[in-house]
Amino acid sequence: MSEQTVRVRCVPAAPCWVSLMARDPEVARAFYGPLLGWEFERGPDGWGPSLRAVVDGVEVAGIGSVAGDWQPPVAWTTYFGTEAADLTADRVRERGGTLAVGPLAFDAGRLALASDPAGAAFGVWEGDLGCATWVKSPGAPVWIELRTADPFASALFYGEVFGWDGRDPSRFEVRYEHERVVLRADGHSVAALRRAADTAPHWEVFFSVADPDRAVGQAAELGGAVVEPPADSPYGRVARLRDAEGGLFSVIGAK
Repeated sequence: MSEQTVRVRCVPAAPCWVSLMARDPEVARAFYGPLLGWEFERGPDGWGPSLRAVVDGVEVAGIGSVAGDWQPPVAWTTYFGTEAADLTADRVRERGGTLAVGPLAFDAGRLALASDPAGAAFGVWEGDLGCATWVKSPGAPVWIELRTADPFASALFYGEVFGWDGRDPSRFEVRYEHERVVLRADGHSVAALRRAADTAPHWEVFFSVADPDRAVGQAAELGGAVVEPPADSPYGRVARLRDAEGGLFSVIGAK
């Protein structure tokens, strides 16, 4: 791990992993490998062939595919850690969300896939919280953001599902700001829920890159598309992209 890498410890109730559901993992490998400097290891094959993306020797993201005829849209999914996947799944249903898959048992834990009342998909993971959210680590996810019409209504849903209230503030904290809700884990801001009425509700993953402008050009060369060109923001230079199979994500300049 490089000296510039700071790893954020994952805690229950916060994002703990990101995974791409691709049609063809090899197409994703050919796109994200050069773009984000990823190396790859073989992942578990419970739902078909899968890969683990590696940065500085540490797994930072998963790439999977669905076996059979079912072909859902290519998309990144954000997983939240939980102490009890079955209890969390019950809370999703009780509070107006939809449980799509599971909870299912794996060797390392239990997994469920769900969507909130506004339709944003997310995952639930009970098990080892091998966190993929880093700071100052090009190629790794450094920010997760829910874009939705009413972030405060969404915060109420997620807060009740994952028990945000009453947690140890030194490990997990929720901050309510103008137009957004910020989640902090281990003293670092790792995710936010913010107002965005011009898009279907979804959790978006931001990957750190050394040069967003160069990344945009490279993404196009690799078969991707530019959704929003590079622009300066209070948090760094940001661009939104689609990968070679249409999966939406963002890149942000490493600080």
